Amino acid sequence: MRRTEVDIDFAYASGDSMFLQLSGSGREEGPQPQRADRLLLMVVPDAGGASSAARLRQELRASHRLRGKAIATDRLHVTLHRVGDFAGVPQRIVARTRAVASAVSMWRFTVEFNGALSFRSRPGNWPLVLQGDEGVFGLFVLQRRLGRAMENAGLGRANPHYTPHMTLLYGDRVVADEPVRPPIRWAVHEFVLVHSLLGRSRYNVLARFPLRAQA
Repeated sequence: MRRTEVDIDFAYASGDSMFLQLSGSGREEGPQPQRADRLLLMVVPDAGGASSAARLRQELRASHRLRGKAIATDRLHVTLHRVGDFAGVPQRIVARTRAVASAVSMWRFTVEFNGALSFRSRPGNWPLVLQGDEGVFGLFVLQRRLGRAMENAGLGRANPHYTPHMTLLYGDRVVADEPVRPPIRWAVHEFVLVHSLLGRSRYNVLARFPLRAQA
């Protein structure tokens, strides 16, 4: 299966603590709120796709004797575009994102992940992900259209090295690229804007953007 490398930002924040920020002169500027609220645009699997991915995760965990944090089944997703991290939810940014995203037009499509492997990350915290080849073409197209529109509107930077993937868990060892049979697949009818509460394993759907049905 064809695979491409991807640049992934695994930095995260948690809790509601405050930190001291230094000015250019080295003086403390006072406590600043931690940016623990992330806005993302993503595709979420339907119930069948999520259930199939969860079963596969258990199989991979057992076959590779993996330990580590699993992504909750109801939080499995494919990220399309990261709007940004904030201290609180900026309603002005949410409104602008909704306006831009709702103007992106695309037909519905089917996504198919037919491979599993670990992405590079911190030792002992390797993301085990699903990837695909021809079956993820629709995600490529949607990400390019959406990312370009959002970047032109000043709403985050489009990822030029995008690789469609769905993270299943963060494992304690590396899993080499292996085929997934049968593939994990579902029909994509929409994408969503999500408020992710960093470090709290929760996200809230703020808006849904339906794709066009085939004529």
